[in-house]
Amino acid sequence: MRLQLVSFMLCPFVQRAVIVLREKQIEFNLEYIDLDEPPGWFKQISPLGKVPILRVGDEVLFESSVILDYLDDVYAPKLHPRDPLQRARHKSWIEYGSGLLMDQVAICLAPEEASYFAKLNSFRDNLERLTGPLAAGLLRGERDFSLLDAAYAPLFMRMEILAGLREELSGLYPAGVKAWSQRCLQQPSVAGSVVEDFTARYIDHFAAKHSWLMSTLRA
Repeated sequence: MRLQLVSFMLCPFVQRAVIVLREKQIEFNLEYIDLDEPPGWFKQISPLGKVPILRVGDEVLFESSVILDYLDDVYAPKLHPRDPLQRARHKSWIEYGSGLLMDQVAICLAPEEASYFAKLNSFRDNLERLTGPLAAGLLRGERDFSLLDAAYAPLFMRMEILAGLREELSGLYPAGVKAWSQRCLQQPSVAGSVVEDFTARYIDHFAAKHSWLMSTLRA
């Protein structure tokens, strides 16, 4: 039964699922839609009107964390820790990473300078919270690449893009997080999880939404 993943081309939450599918070498079809003008069939199967959506035969799964758990339950190799407490801890930090992704989007969507720097400072503070559990080894799994790594890789990929745009975006990594980022981004399943012109599309997307950050690149 071939899986179908419904995606918006730039969505980091869909990218999480793509990374896991590639890491587990699962065959799947990937269908891109325009979330600003979604097709009628998408509205019928997506209760929240969001991606990712995973079709499993006639069944439909939504929410990235649910999709990741399903894929790890059904397909080898297991990317979550076997210990229930450690597994729950990883799930908690995956949810925290979802918040960081939304912080990142907020920076790119900020319409003017003051709100941009306010959101940037908040994002920097929230990133700092990763240093404690990372230093304590709580964010490492039993394998070289875990479900937690897959969940954070889209964040790290976008941080690398942003780092090349403005000086204040180039020094955001707290102690230890840069090494974690590099390890994740070197994984083949991560490198191949986006379209080839992803960086250009990412910048153009937010520029079209009147992003203050992106407007400074044209100044």
